[in-house]
This record gives sequence, C-alpha cells and structure tokens, in this order.
Amino acid sequence: MKLATKIIIGLILGAITGLILNFTSPDLFETLNTFIFAPLGQIFLNLIKMLVVPIVFFSITLGVAGLGDPKKLGRMGIKTIAFFLVTTAIAIVIGLTLSSVIQPGNAGTFNTEGLEFEANEAPSTVDTLLNIIPANPIQSFAEGNMLQIIAFSIFIGIGITMLGEKASTIRKFVEQGNELMMYLVNLIMKFAPYGTFGLIATAVGSQGYDAIKAMGLYMFVVVLALVVHALITYGSAVYFIAKYNPITFFKKFSPAMTVAFSTSSSNATLPISMETAQNNLKIPKAISGFVQPLGATINMDGTAIMQGVATVFIAQVYGESLTTMELVTVVLTAVLASIGTAGVPGVGLILLAMVLSSVGLPVAGIGLIIGIDRLLDMARTAINITGDAACALVVSETEKKHMEPQKL
Repeated sequence: MKLATKIIIGLILGAITGLILNFTSPDLFETLNTFIFAPLGQIFLNLIKMLVVPIVFFSITLGVAGLGDPKKLGRMGIKTIAFFLVTTAIAIVIGLTLSSVIQPGNAGTFNTEGLEFEANEAPSTVDTLLNIIPANPIQSFAEGNMLQIIAFSIFIGIGITMLGEKASTIRKFVEQGNELMMYLVNLIMKFAPYGTFGLIATAVGSQGYDAIKAMGLYMFVVVLALVVHALITYGSAVYFIAKYNPITFFKKFSPAMTVAFSTSSSNATLPISMETAQNNLKIPKAISGFVQPLGATINMDGTAIMQGVATVFIAQVYGESLTTMELVTVVLTAVLASIGTAGVPGVGLILLAMVLSSVGLPVAGIGLIIGIDRLLDMARTAINITGDAACALVVSETEKKHMEPQKL
C-alpha cells in the first residue's frame, strides 16, 4: 500500500474516532487523547519540526549556489513574490465575494455577549523587512526565525557561487547535508499515518459535532472558497503559465497536501512538500529550494481567504455593512499583513484582528470563530503549501529559457 493511501486512511479513521468518542463518551476521549492521540500527533510534529531549520538552510543555500548567476536569483525572487502577492489578493477577493453572496452571518442567531479576544500586536511590515537581516545567525537558527535563516542562506549561497573552487568543500558539505535531510524525511514519513491519525482524532474529538453544526455555513463558505481558489487560481496558473495538467498537478502533490492538512503548519510540512515537488512534479532542486521555503514563510492564501470570509461574517453577525472602500481596505491590509506578520504564532487570528480593526469591526467577534478555527486551519494550510508548489512550478517553467543544462 502506498504511503499516501496509508496517510489518508489514518486521516479518515482519526476523524471517525474523534467524532464517535466526542458524541458517545467525552470522558473516554479525554483519557485516550491524553495518553494516545495527542502523544502520537506531537511525536510526529516534533520529528518533522526537528528537520525544518536545517532543511531550509541546506535547500536555500544549495538552491542559490545552483543558480550560478546572482541575476537569476533576483529574477526568480521578483517572480516569486509577485506570484504570492497576486494570488493572495485573488484569494481574499474570492472569500469576500462568496461570503457576501451566501451570507453565513445571517443564517442564524449568534450570541455575541461576553466575547473576548486578545490578539498580540503584530509587527509592522517595515519592522519585519528591517529584521530580515540577522544580527546573530546562530540566534536565528535557535529561535527558528525563518526570514532571517532564508536571508543568511542566500548570502552563503551567493558566496559559494562567487568563490567557486575555493568553496568546493563547503558546497559538498551543503549538498551532503541536503541529501541527509531528504533521507531523514523519508524515514520520518513512515510514521506519518499514525501521526495523522492522532492529530485528526484530537482536532475533531475536541471540537465535537455541536461546534461544527453551529458554524456549519461559515465553515462551508471557507472550504468552498479554498476549493475555488485552488482549482481556478492555481489550476489556471499551472495550466496556462506552467503548461502542466492541473489534475496531474493536484494528484501528484496530494501526499504533501494530506500531511499539511493534519499538521496545520506550512513550516512543519515544508520537508515533505519540497520532496514531493522535486520527486513527483520534477521541479529542479535549485528552484524548489528557493521558492517553497520562502512561500512557507510569507505566502498565506488560505489564511487570506479565512480573513475575507470571517470579516464579512462578523460584519453580518453584528449587523454592519461594509462599503466598497472598506472592502478594498480589507484586501490591501490582508495582502500587506500576510508578509508583515510572517512567522508570528497564531498568525491567522492576529491578521484577522488587524483586518477587523482597519474597517472598524469589533475584534471580539473573533470569539465566534475560535472554536472551529483549528479544523479550518488544516484546510487553509493544505491550500497554502499548494500555492507554494504551484509558484515553484510556474517559476520553473518560466526559467527554462534562462537556465543552462546542469545537474540540480
């Protein structure tokens, strides 16, 4: 049986187990969750997270060094960031449109009394950009500051390229380090079906049927927007720009999407998404190693969709109407904030707090969606990493005419 099939079976069994236990015996669920489900999921997450920092360093360093000409790095960087900004804007427009048409906030009566939500203040876009250059790379590695690790890796990669033969030993070390990380990914993935089972059983069992039912239409709109964005936005980019069959793209990338769904973390899924893109989609390592780690850090289309739907939903619940200018403000704020708050824990809800404040809606309204946000976060993450892979495929196709034949 293929690993992807085992992971899907683990996901389905986890969801069924969580729902049944929540419905029939919450006390038994708490016991099993404490001693079985949560430990299984946490072990799997920790195993993957253990590899994230070294993989980002090795892959980006090797990717930049493999490009050879520093001009290629600048060209790829512009294409990558442009793709991320455009697709994020499209994503939030889709979310705003569907929620305005379906109106999930008018579907029932929601109790808004006593709702409290305290969001940490997110750093501004300017502060984030200024902090990209690490004052202490060792500290950046220890803290897992992805933007700083990426910046440091780019400098190392450029240095290896410019020094040529003088840095051949370092280059070989980076190449071997990258191979070692890929081997460890394959090793850890054998545990993935069990980790997925534990993570999904915990997520579904702790939320329960009542929470899902109460917010059913809101969840439906978010998931519908995610599907529409994946099929139309990514599908079109893959088909028209990358000249690749979208159905084949989604099918070949599905193992990574399944892992992303269970972990709810783009960074944690990065090792698997890169391996899947390189092996299944045949994206050159130099491009995959640059685009996907950057995307896992700053590209959040799924989160942007949630912000669009949640903003309109909360406005409807509170009986507020958003003007066209306010909707434009939501789009601009969310797109800029998606880069400005890169790497902040709980980034989705922090971004939403910023968006709501920008159009004068009560931030406390986030309390309505916190209950089922964990479930939707799984779907958002799957879309986020799919966008990274689609971007890598697009960049790969557009870079073909510039790249010399070389072993990547």
